[in-house]
Amino acid sequence: MIREVAELKIKSGEEEAFVAAVAEAVPHFRTARGCKSMRLERVVEAPEIFRLIVIWETLENHMVDFRESDGFQAWRGLVGGFFAEPPKVDHSEVALVGFE
Repeated sequence: MIREVAELKIKSGEEEAFVAAVAEAVPHFRTARGCKSMRLERVVEAPEIFRLIVIWETLENHMVDFRESDGFQAWRGLVGGFFAEPPKVDHSEVALVGFE
């Protein structure tokens, strides 16, 4: 499994509208090939910063299947106007589980 984390800085005053737009985009992730889960977290110390966390079966599911899909275009159409700066995205995989 691949964990995508996208750090999203949102324009001041637009945070609640952004959350609503992400909620509207959930079906695009739910139906995306290889997408296992997605959630949006808000940074407590910096409320204009959010982290979109998506679990993919493979990196290709995100970088090819989703990025080249109509769902990705719809996602960006819904949320792209809220970004104060380009998203910072990275991918990771589990190296060790201490406990859950």
